[in-house]
Amino acid sequence: MITTQILTVQNVTVENFRSYGQLIIPSEDGKLFDSSDAQLDLSQGIPRFYIMRLHQRGRKFHQITCHLKCTQCLGSLGGKEWLIAVCPPNQLTQPDLEKMTVFKIPSDRIIKLEIGTWHAGPYFDEPIIDFYNLELSDTNIMDHLTHDFLDSHQLEFEIV
Repeated sequence: MITTQILTVQNVTVENFRSYGQLIIPSEDGKLFDSSDAQLDLSQGIPRFYIMRLHQRGRKFHQITCHLKCTQCLGSLGGKEWLIAVCPPNQLTQPDLEKMTVFKIPSDRIIKLEIGTWHAGPYFDEPIIDFYNLELSDTNIMDHLTHDFLDSHQLEFEIV
């Protein structure tokens, strides 16, 4: 029997996203590099910066993924807000269910996921949204650890 766990959305801030990565906010041109800028680790391969086109797929999921070789940056184009479910990085091969959180990301923000941050999404209500994506060229082939909650817990999630 499959159980559906309801997840509520919270607005993202620099502080509440810190356990998962960084929220990158606009800064004035000429500002010097500091800790508020994305602290990237793309040292284990060839960086890939591309525009990823995603189609709306509802707000239910049962799989969550992490990358252990690089940080990842995501942001929407075209003024569209979006949602992402995350669990903090850990040394286990599965995420900590108690720490799963869903954030609403405004259209003028980019997130940087720490190495090992579990994530599901992006989710959105628009038919299609294009996203900036910065990761390694082989992230989706060589560095894609996925946990399936249907297999492990007979569990799916729904974002409300």
